[in-house]
Parts: sequence; structure tokens; C-alpha cells
Amino acid sequence: MAEGERTDKRRELLVMNEGAPGAPAGRTWRWWPALRLALVLLWLLAAGMTWWTAPRQQGYDQARADAAAGRITAYQWGDRWDVSTPPRWFDTPALHSSDTLGPLFAWRTPDGRRHWTDTDRFDQVTITDTVDNGSYSGPGAIGVAQDLRASGLEHRAGALHLPTPVVIWAGLVLAVISVGVVVAGPAPVRGTRWFWFWLISITPYGLGLLYWWAREHPWSASATPAGHVDRRDSGILGLGLGILASIVISLVLLALHTALGDRWVPQPGT
Repeated sequence: MAEGERTDKRRELLVMNEGAPGAPAGRTWRWWPALRLALVLLWLLAAGMTWWTAPRQQGYDQARADAAAGRITAYQWGDRWDVSTPPRWFDTPALHSSDTLGPLFAWRTPDGRRHWTDTDRFDQVTITDTVDNGSYSGPGAIGVAQDLRASGLEHRAGALHLPTPVVIWAGLVLAVISVGVVVAGPAPVRGTRWFWFWLISITPYGLGLLYWWAREHPWSASATPAGHVDRRDSGILGLGLGILASIVISLVLLALHTALGDRWVPQPGT
């Protein structure tokens, strides 16, 4: 074989292996675009379901109307929302309860949506002896409890802060695949394994995943071999960026909630 032909052959092999350092060409990056698209669609599904089922504040009269009409599939009493930290992946705020039932009342309707109201904010309530009045935080909570008993819905009490099964499984699949690729897959190109691990783990709503897919292009034919990058982002930088992203995202969501309201940007407890 001539020297020119050998040089061309080496160049061809180099191009074929650029997308997956340390992995055989033709067997990895060819199916990665399809997997990446499937993961993006799965993220969109989980994010959409999280937004749809996020607790939204409603008026006291709406809570009583849903209870009286039997439109409550599950409900929960509480006195405070756990909103101290930004959510990880697709978590939803948790409603905590003390000794008495109320004053916060959260419920789920047949369309899968979740709502909540402050039972201390009411116009008029007629108190009867159909429930144990001493168990509730005030007249407003007693009024809702009376409607629940009259509709035969008392047995539907339970925690509402858990994500839906679709969101749970979607988040689990995304976490296992992404962390598995970062930890045990081909060496990342533009950041170290620790950089992407921290960024994916800390950034809320799984947004670190989107940044990883957009910037790293793992197993992509267009990726640059790790050896061709002078300096990769470190794990300390990934940790710092993850914390900063959590703060910035929380502030942005708070501003959007103030501007657009609970319907479009639900933020229980704010």
C-alpha cells in the first residue's frame, strides 16, 4: 500500500472515532441521536406533568364547592408548605401538618390537578355538630370538613405532595441513564465527570441534563476527542454552577410568579 493511501486510511479512522473516545466507531454514536431525542421527549413529559399537577391556590368557596360536588379524589390538611429549597429534578412542594387539621387544605380533582386554599380566609360558615370541631384549626376548616363528610369523602385523606407515577418513573430513567453515562461511559469532552455529575445532580428540574446534552453531545459524531481539548471544566466549577443555577432559577420563578400568577407559575407558600 502506498504511503499516501496509508495516510488517508489513518485520517479516515481518526474521523470515525472522534465522536466516542475509547469506544468503537459505528456502534455508539449512530444510535445516540435517537436516544438523546427520546430522553428529551421524556424530560418534556415529566416537566409537563409536574407543571400540570403542581399545587395551585384557589378560593375557599371553590374548595367547598368541589367537596360538596364530590369532585375531590384525594385531600390533605396542613399548616405550612416546604419551600425552603429549590426542587431537585421533578419534586413538588410538600404540605406539612402539626397537631390540628388546617388551616391549609389541599385537594386533587379528577383531571389530576392539585389545588389548595387557606381556610382561614372565608366569608361565612355555618357550624354544625357533624364533625369533631376540636380537631380543626378554625371555622373555615370545619366548614370544609362538613362538606367532605356530607359527600362521603372522608376516606380519601392522604399525602398529595408526591409526584405522579409517570413523573417518578421518568425522573428515575433520566437519572439512571444520565448518571450512568457520565460515570461509566466514554470520557466527557468539555467537562470532567465530576463537573457534569454535580451540574446534573444539583440544577433544579433536571435542567442540567439539557445543558449536558446541548454542550457535550456524548457519543456524537461531531464531538471532539477529549485529548483535543486543552482544559476541561472541573468538578468544583460544576458544583459552583449548580448552586448558582439553583439560586438564579428560584429568583426567576419568583419573579414570573409575581408577574403571571399561580395559574402559570405555581409557587405554594409565596
